[in-house]
Amino acid sequence: MQIALREVHDSDLPVFFRQMNDPESLRMAAFTPKDPADRDAFDAHWKRIRASDAVHRTILMDGDVVGSASVYGEPGEREVTYWVDRAYWGRGIATEALRELVRQVPERPLYARAAADNTGSLRVLERCGFRVTAQASGYAHARGAEIDETVLMLDA
Repeated sequence: MQIALREVHDSDLPVFFRQMNDPESLRMAAFTPKDPADRDAFDAHWKRIRASDAVHRTILMDGDVVGSASVYGEPGEREVTYWVDRAYWGRGIATEALRELVRQVPERPLYARAAADNTGSLRVLERCGFRVTAQASGYAHARGAEIDETVLMLDA
């Protein structure tokens, strides 16, 4: 299995849209768009973020698009985020993709947030050197409720 990151292509967006509308993935991610099925909002979001100074990558496994990974935000407060198609969970893809992303973006510190009960994502982040720095809470559209979240930081 070969994992690689590359620039986001227009042809990746329909794949990302499909991935972000999987009910189980949405529940696990928790902090999602208000209406993930709103294609116009999805397209506007990607147009805006692709024009920003954020780093957006497509995750490839053996040449197939399996997700996305990004670093975004203001200097000194930049955050990582990633999404892997549920069909590929549990194979180490998110871990390898995040390791590569933080190699490509040497800026530190980098932050991450995950639903406190998203043990898979927390494990990925910790394997990549992120350490828990705080607990918080926020409104999770995918769950329709305020939930606990874990804040992590990579500083070296």
